[in-house]
Amino acid sequence: MNIKDIIQHKLAEIVETVFQINDVNQHHNVALDVQQNKTEFPGDFTIVTFPLVKILKKSPDVIAMELGDAFTTQSDFVESFHVVKGFLNLKIKNNFFLDNFNATKENFDKKENKNQTVMVEYSSPNTNKPLHLGHIRNNLLGFSVAQILKEDGFNVIKTQIINDRGIHICKSMLAWQKSGSNETPESTGIKGDKLVGNYYVAFDKSYKKEIAELVEKGFEEDAAKKQAPVIKEAQQMLLDWEKGDETVRNLWSEMNSWVYAGFAETYRRLGVDFDQVQYESNTYLLGKDLIQQGLINGVLYKKEDGSVWCDLSEEGLDHKLLLRGDGTSVYMTQDLGTAVQRFEENNIQKLIYTVGNEQDYHFDVLIKILKKLGYTWAENLYHLSYGMVELPAGKMKSREGTVVDADDLMQEMYETAKEKAQELGKLENLSETEKEQSYETVGIGALKYFMLKVDPKKKMLFNPAESIDFAGNTGPFIQYTYARIQSLLAKAEYTEKTISNYEINDSEKELVMNLSNFKEVISRAAETLSPALVANYIYEVVKSYNSFYQNNPILSQEDETTKNFRLELSNLTGKTIKKGLELLGIGTVNRM
Repeated sequence: MNIKDIIQHKLAEIVETVFQINDVNQHHNVALDVQQNKTEFPGDFTIVTFPLVKILKKSPDVIAMELGDAFTTQSDFVESFHVVKGFLNLKIKNNFFLDNFNATKENFDKKENKNQTVMVEYSSPNTNKPLHLGHIRNNLLGFSVAQILKEDGFNVIKTQIINDRGIHICKSMLAWQKSGSNETPESTGIKGDKLVGNYYVAFDKSYKKEIAELVEKGFEEDAAKKQAPVIKEAQQMLLDWEKGDETVRNLWSEMNSWVYAGFAETYRRLGVDFDQVQYESNTYLLGKDLIQQGLINGVLYKKEDGSVWCDLSEEGLDHKLLLRGDGTSVYMTQDLGTAVQRFEENNIQKLIYTVGNEQDYHFDVLIKILKKLGYTWAENLYHLSYGMVELPAGKMKSREGTVVDADDLMQEMYETAKEKAQELGKLENLSETEKEQSYETVGIGALKYFMLKVDPKKKMLFNPAESIDFAGNTGPFIQYTYARIQSLLAKAEYTEKTISNYEINDSEKELVMNLSNFKEVISRAAETLSPALVANYIYEVVKSYNSFYQNNPILSQEDETTKNFRLELSNLTGKTIKKGLELLGIGTVNRM
């Protein structure tokens, strides 16, 4: 428990025993919080007493005095108190900060096993195009949430389901068949997912051309879109795939293999991975048995055309199609079946879908239908809904080739980091290999931090130049502080020590308090599924450390106890930064 929580817990106990008030926050709708003292008045923490005035019918100063007396007599950590106009300032004993610091050090790597398994789904791309900027936010969010949950004591299964079938896949296949001249990634030197994506763009160009030609001949645009020869060919190819046509299936397998190799390369550089991978081609028939059981149980109903629906009007929604009249399933059917399969095969207690907020309605429906079908675990499905990433130029469109390619973006970040490092001239003594590793770690780290410091629910505008700034709330700024600490520890020839007697000053106290909050931040981030809490916490720690570093000599400090304590403080700060960045999927370097 961190310092603030210990005081908060004691405050609740005192309010109950001294003032005979049970659970003041719940029953009296007042907030009695402990805050760090930021005023010029003496004390480390402040308690505002005004919320108790109406309940106790006493003046704020009287309440503050009574609370202060209770704290000094009923706790072993309050040295003195000071009342200023209804504000109670508590001065905490020095040894309490020191003991807390030593406990934070000792428990840093300890975890409480929750004995629960959580599955986190993310990425889940289509095999007709390479990963782009939107996929980057998805992957980074999903991977970071998985890391945070693991650090908070959960067992985690990272998974994705690859959308490897459908009309969009056939479009790329058809375009390659018509104009590909049997080219491959090997023959062209083009990364497999990019090669296939080029043909997806080529299909769209051909399709638009045919639509325009039909419109010129007098067709309405909607009719032209349906009658264009190339879309009819793509639809026929999908039918052939579903029938198991050998030629179509072989082409499908080959082109998908190119894409998977390309994806693997992108994932490696992005630093994300998966414990399980599913393919829609193996799961798209799942769910039909659930539909039949739902009909038998009277939960679902069938229309005259044979289509099956779920009435969600009582849940505040509409009627949802689950099976077409011709017996084919829709995406909802597949997702129902996949969810049931995952819970049956993995013994999970929670399933998190990392999917953009344009799918909010879909997941609302999914959860409600599963509940109606009798699956009580549907309460433990969670849609990690995130806002879209946009560029200064606006939205991206894959079929028009106007996306920001993930590989190109990562390379741009690497090049920018290299340029910045060379300008600063701080890596001259490193080998070329070490320099390259530094450029990569800083560049990709800048991208990740910029993406993850924003609350997932918010739409964001990505600006590469801002992300790699070496000042402010950025990845490079945090990595630079970590590197500074490692340099300091190396120069000091640091070895770990336990300091049992030392008078901590105010800037040291602030840093000790910030460091003691780490596990609480992780727990809140795990509960809210928000890596932004971790990212911004690390930034606050870095700011606190830099303030401490500027105002407290370390290597030049003559008093050995003071020097050793500040080295211990620096070391724990470095460990906290490193661990926090790891939870975001970000690496560190010892020199920048």
